[in-house]
Amino acid sequence: MTRPTKVAVLGFWHVHATDYAREVREHPDTELVAAWDPEVPRGTEGAAGLGVEFVAGLDELLARDDIDAVTITTATDQHRDVILAALRAGKHVFTEKLLAPTVAECEELVDAAREHDVALVVSLPQLATSTTRTIRQLVDEGRLGRLTYARVRMAHNGWIGGWLPERFADPKSAIGGALTDLGCHPVYVLQHLLGPRPASVQATYTAVTGRPVEDNASVTLGYADGAIGVAEASFVTTPGAYAVEVRGTEGSLLFGFGGETLIGKGEALGSDAWTEVAPAGAGEPPFAEWVRHIRSGSRPTDNLRNAVELTRLVVAANQAAASGTAVDYA
Repeated sequence: MTRPTKVAVLGFWHVHATDYAREVREHPDTELVAAWDPEVPRGTEGAAGLGVEFVAGLDELLARDDIDAVTITTATDQHRDVILAALRAGKHVFTEKLLAPTVAECEELVDAAREHDVALVVSLPQLATSTTRTIRQLVDEGRLGRLTYARVRMAHNGWIGGWLPERFADPKSAIGGALTDLGCHPVYVLQHLLGPRPASVQATYTAVTGRPVEDNASVTLGYADGAIGVAEASFVTTPGAYAVEVRGTEGSLLFGFGGETLIGKGEALGSDAWTEVAPAGAGEPPFAEWVRHIRSGSRPTDNLRNAVELTRLVVAANQAAASGTAVDYA
């Protein structure tokens, strides 16, 4: 493909809709051309804000030959149907997490992308950051020894600051609360560091603001080798936070605990005091990865595997929180 990939926005439900539209405009190989939303007033307003055409019918938009690809930022419960329709229409898809509410639906979408020979990529941006890549590099080099504990926290003040839309509190459309949305990032980072499938999952969800979904969540993963992972998410934290703690038998790493640098301590890291760790370079952002796969005809195998495992673990965490008991992941 030599001309720009022409992209439409599908849905303005999620707050990242305009962020992905901006990425379309900033990338030299993509062009933003249209938008759709199942709620016409919201879609009309969103399209006007982007300065693009609003198309009222999804089938009409997907039938257009001048649209090659779509970004998906609908409500989470609409992901399966909207993404599947786009894939069947031969459109490349870049989607906000979760890929779909269930593992079976995720696998259906992965199969459909393969069948229709299109690129399907889920936005998992923390895997490409310098912090995550540096930690993973040090783990792979054995600098921390055997991992025994990892904790990842992501939090903001969306519901006490008044900027997170109330639709994020709808259990049907959002599927869940803080863990299912913001908490996806800590979950997939933990899976990246400790392994995609723990032996057990426990979860505690609370609602500080009294909404029908959790706004404060903690999930504990128990691994067969004895390692423990903790994923935390919150919509009621001021100031917002991203923090990572990784402990091993020979060294430890911290990020975000009062500073925005990665620090390490341990003999294998060359220091008996907390010392700043030389960062690795950032990786390819998810949107750029998507465009690369579109232009080259390659397939995002790792991204889709990570996306399916993310849904698998979020489903287990939601089950554990609802039941008040540990879920046997096996």
